[in-house]
Amino acid sequence: MDNNLPSSHLNMEIAHHDGHPILSPCQRGLTSPSENQVLIKVAAAGVNRPDVFQRLGLYPPPPGASDIPGLEVSGTIVAIGTDVSNCKVGDQVCALLSGGGYAEYALAEEDLCLPIPENLSLVEAAALPETCFTVWHNLFERAALQAGEYLLVHGGSSGIGTTAIQMASALGVKVIATAGSDDKCVVCEQLGAVKAINYHKQDFVAESQKLTNGGVNVVLDMVGGDYIEKNIAACALGARIVSIAFLRGSRTDVDFLPVMLKQLVLTGSTLRAQPLTHKARIAQGVKQTVWPLIAENKFKPVIHKTFHLTDAQDSHRLMETNQHIGKLLLLND
Repeated sequence: MDNNLPSSHLNMEIAHHDGHPILSPCQRGLTSPSENQVLIKVAAAGVNRPDVFQRLGLYPPPPGASDIPGLEVSGTIVAIGTDVSNCKVGDQVCALLSGGGYAEYALAEEDLCLPIPENLSLVEAAALPETCFTVWHNLFERAALQAGEYLLVHGGSSGIGTTAIQMASALGVKVIATAGSDDKCVVCEQLGAVKAINYHKQDFVAESQKLTNGGVNVVLDMVGGDYIEKNIAACALGARIVSIAFLRGSRTDVDFLPVMLKQLVLTGSTLRAQPLTHKARIAQGVKQTVWPLIAENKFKPVIHKTFHLTDAQDSHRLMETNQHIGKLLLLND
């Protein structure tokens, strides 16, 4: 590894203060990349809901992953492993990580690094990997979402939601989104949703059935709880429901008879613990299909606010209020 690189670097680790889990700055040794890894000098890191769950002790990192939060970064490659062939020192990339993004430097697998889209800044690109990989895999691989179909996206103003609305709309899907305020609904429609439903004021089941004349074809759900049965009610014959999180809990009483009668498919996934080969396949799908949409200005990450790396705790506080629209980023400057 380059002797000009520092021996240690700043990280934001999970610590406890007065019994509360917090993000605290610390210095850790700089680790050399293994055979198929690259070392990235981080320009920006995305803040995601799983990071908050990890801080709270609800989402432990998979075996072998860093205990430092952070699932996506953008930056410049400063060192490469011996078997790396498609990346070189000096390349600017964004990358999906299993952890370690809240830091000045981060290790990434070569196969999970993607070039920075030409019409995005290095910082903006940090908002892409986690949401793009998640949306592409769950909607277009697992649910086989097709142009012309109706998609119901819950949490339409979240990072996942704003990505799903834009990506699906650009690929010819008719998107219905739910959000918790009129302002958030306006943003969802500006991003391409044919209709955004304020769930505090309207019944999304009745509204989506009315809009579609029979039900939606795919549901992307991160809410769970009482939404599970409501999603089933909102579906058309042969629809697919994809669960990616359970903000209202993963347990609820459900009548499964409509699942049989409507011939529904219930599926779901988590991204972080998937094998590297699976994530590498997803990366190629994103590069081949989503990156051209960005180049054509059909999709751009929505960034609500940026924080300095050392203010990571403040970014989590904001995320926990659910007041943000789009992504939160941590910057190294």
